[in-house]
Amino acid sequence: MDHRGVLIDAYDRIKETVHTTLDGLNREALTYRIDPEANTIAWLVWHLARVQDDHVAGVAGSEQVYTADGWNARFALPFDDDAIGYGQSTEDVGKVDVDAELLAGYVDAVHARTVEYLDTLTAEDLDRVIDENWDPPVTLAVRLVSVVSDDLQHIGQAAFIRGVVERR
Repeated sequence: MDHRGVLIDAYDRIKETVHTTLDGLNREALTYRIDPEANTIAWLVWHLARVQDDHVAGVAGSEQVYTADGWNARFALPFDDDAIGYGQSTEDVGKVDVDAELLAGYVDAVHARTVEYLDTLTAEDLDRVIDENWDPPVTLAVRLVSVVSDDLQHIGQAAFIRGVVERR
């Protein structure tokens, strides 16, 4: 089995679905809320990219793309640079008011770094325990698949919101 190919394909699907979901959306659509406390497309895409960036940088032992490549300055959000969306308030969600081009650019940069890292992995690397705070301990393979699962769920939510926006 080509473990790298399988993982890269999974992460490619995240990027492709992000682009499909963002295509042609204006800021009004990106910040639309189904109800006053719902997540927005902009926040969901920012969050999924932040999670991938944070988690992949963590296992790779590298700086996140967000800070290393200046995306934090381009987004200019009123959050700490290490914020990835977990535990944010509905008020915080509304502060992610950026255009689709910026979101897609960051997703592409994170994706490129992720693929670069995945391309270095051996099959044996995937068995490495990276977090002993869980029972059973988390391996690198489990963490990488967890990120795929989380990201696909969030882009699915964003695609659903897009569908609602288009039917209004």
